[in-house]
Amino acid sequence: MPLKKTRTLNTSLHAADGFAADDDVNTSDGAEDNAPTFAQLGVPGPLVRALARDGKKTAFPIQADTLPDSLAGRDVLGRGRTGSGKTLAFSIPLVARLAQSRRRVSAERTPHPRGMVLAPTRELANQINEVLAPLAQAYGMTTATIYGGVKQSRQERELRAGAEIIVACPGRLEDLLGQHVLSLESVEVAVLDEADEMADMGFLPAVDRLLAQISFESQCMLFSATLDHGIDALVKKFLDDPKEHAVDSATASVDEMTHHVFETTRADKHELVRTLASGTGKRILFTRTKFQAKKLAANLTKNGIPAAELHGNLSQNQRDRNLAAFESGEVRVMVATDVAARGIDVSGVELVVQVEPPADPKSFLHRSGRTARAGHAGDVVTLVLPEQRRETRTMLRRAQIKVKPIAVTHDSPEVLDLVGERAAKVDHWELAPLKPKRSPSRRSQTRNSGEGRGDRSRRRDSGRPGERDRRSERHGESTGKRIHRKPIRVVRDERGEDAKRHERRMNARRNAGVDRSRSERNPMQHRRNKSRRHSAPFRMGR
Repeated sequence: MPLKKTRTLNTSLHAADGFAADDDVNTSDGAEDNAPTFAQLGVPGPLVRALARDGKKTAFPIQADTLPDSLAGRDVLGRGRTGSGKTLAFSIPLVARLAQSRRRVSAERTPHPRGMVLAPTRELANQINEVLAPLAQAYGMTTATIYGGVKQSRQERELRAGAEIIVACPGRLEDLLGQHVLSLESVEVAVLDEADEMADMGFLPAVDRLLAQISFESQCMLFSATLDHGIDALVKKFLDDPKEHAVDSATASVDEMTHHVFETTRADKHELVRTLASGTGKRILFTRTKFQAKKLAANLTKNGIPAAELHGNLSQNQRDRNLAAFESGEVRVMVATDVAARGIDVSGVELVVQVEPPADPKSFLHRSGRTARAGHAGDVVTLVLPEQRRETRTMLRRAQIKVKPIAVTHDSPEVLDLVGERAAKVDHWELAPLKPKRSPSRRSQTRNSGEGRGDRSRRRDSGRPGERDRRSERHGESTGKRIHRKPIRVVRDERGEDAKRHERRMNARRNAGVDRSRSERNPMQHRRNKSRRHSAPFRMGR
């Protein structure tokens, strides 16, 4: 496979402040006044119509800044605050560039996708695919998601069916490449989303190996909040003279987001959490550990507040089911760990409650970013115990969040005004059980074809009157459903006593001959065994 040569970046990169501030960097303040339309930015007509059907006509700042360069085929290095529309910023040029080339890959047995998006988590990969798939369908292209935690057979089928774009997590993608399930030699456009999160999760070595397998001429786009933890080295190695676009700083908060810091006591904290979760709108409650998330979700559900959980101990099917229930409104409360702090784009989340303050300001901002997305307003509440005040104050200062802490109880006016209308309690609620996903068996295929076992039996018995009755009598049934079992065969010895006695005598002689041959081979062992047989009764008698 061709390896990409080392590329140099003609602008200085500083890990401390994210991106260099020079003439090649486009900075936007996030204002949406006089926002350009997608057609004005040069987006092809089929994609403009697909976006319009979804209600998207004007571009967000990160999209307006990056699209002219990315559509022209230039490598792009983009940074934008959470919820700023980065997914669409790289999905549009990815599909447009592949549709423009429409180069036929070689007709080999190994699939050769032409577009690749790398994401750190399964949930983010699914979210990206939901945005990307309708755009790809506008040109008759298909997508495939590749991540661990599920069987790879479905992913292999999608690849063999001709998926031209893959949205993958690095771990499972490397596994499939090692099994020669697919090849990256034909990738024309590669995207690395949430690169800083991949660095935090230890994926950068795998990302380096994956990007080294794509063609040197491929277009690369990287989106990250900062350039620390080795991301700057990745940029220098794989991006060729990239155009940098920065929309807000890495620690910028959203104007429509209102922060609240509630100081409480350990005795009143549980009741305060239940009060904050009792509203009618969607809300996400963040905890630090998986055990805390599971326990809190069970406690809320027991108290009449249906809550779904989202953490790493759940299977992928359980995570998909819980997230789908939250998106559809079946459940209004999601209790999650930081697995949901990146890339989970659920519309209409009114409140984010940080039950336990996060460990660092980056996690604080990404948790908060689940609300106030795409121009909507939202509130973020951080609960602080007395022993957590100092570290929380330091974290908020590093995150550039200026808010005055308020000491509250579960029935304080500040809390009740934030909650608003209370939802009715729901007793004995539980999520629908998972339906097993089975591959169609031969029996189900026969059932779908309209012919069952009874049809085949009736067809076999037709034209032969009395055949089914005789078969039923033979198997011990008179009427009703036919029972499939083999007839029991009873073997009786019809010989006379003289013949049986003669057989026993011949068997005894044959056994004696065996003993005689053994004694000839080892006479001492034979005498020893014989003496033991004769002396056994006397030893037992003693």
